[in-house]
Amino acid sequence: MPEPSIEQALGWCRQQLSDSDSPAVDSQVLLGHVLGKSRAYLMTWPERPLSGGQWLQFKQLVSERVAGRPVAHLIGLQEFWSLPLQVNDSTLIPRPDTEALVEAALSLQLPGAARVLDLGTGTGAIALALKSERPAWQVTAVDKEAAAVALARSNAQRLNLSVEVLQSDWFEAIDPTEKFDLIITNPPYIAADDSHLQQGDVRYEPLSALVAASHGMADIDHIICTATDYLLPDGWLLLEQGWQQANSVVERLQQKGYKNINRWTDYASVERVTGAQRAC
Repeated sequence: MPEPSIEQALGWCRQQLSDSDSPAVDSQVLLGHVLGKSRAYLMTWPERPLSGGQWLQFKQLVSERVAGRPVAHLIGLQEFWSLPLQVNDSTLIPRPDTEALVEAALSLQLPGAARVLDLGTGTGAIALALKSERPAWQVTAVDKEAAAVALARSNAQRLNLSVEVLQSDWFEAIDPTEKFDLIITNPPYIAADDSHLQQGDVRYEPLSALVAASHGMADIDHIICTATDYLLPDGWLLLEQGWQQANSVVERLQQKGYKNINRWTDYASVERVTGAQRAC
């Protein structure tokens, strides 16, 4: 039996991934990875046949996707803010929701050479997105996991974006005399008993990057309490939070004396980002 055409391979894959949230997109991304071609190429040349080796590799990837492995892990890449980021299982896969955090940061009136600290950087997604949009900003990114630090540094080097990446458990390795115009973070905010941890791609991501104590609020609380020591007067703190946590985050910011508290929604109109300024 001859190897299938691109169109036939995509049709077969969509059937295999019928339980997925996005079988068509997953099919195109996986086959494009195998062929080293864009999704536009797949649509332009649907009749072109796969080689025996390509068909075998494609079937193996599809079987792993059927078993639940994230597409980003299978191809080693995830796009975020139009940046192709290398990913692995040492940290979170960047998600479109988090682009709302980048948009919020870019909407602020910050100095031209603003000093920015990205806490828990993972792949470096937030820090690199900000640097790509504001080259004059001085961006530092930290993560407590050595593997994540190595990954973020690799992404920065590959994308030729000058971001300093340090290993630090939140503020631990930051000089207390350093002050920032913006501290930005997507911290762990899921409760340990949340049923979503047993579903989808998060099953393959490290719990340390997802789960926080105190019903998901422990790391957010720590950052809110500590950030005032590292912010310049009128400096901003921006946090991503869970879909039901916005009111709790606002309450904690108020208790700590922050001012000008704002909320931003993600693409699904969920209140995903909360930010405030340090009082003078």
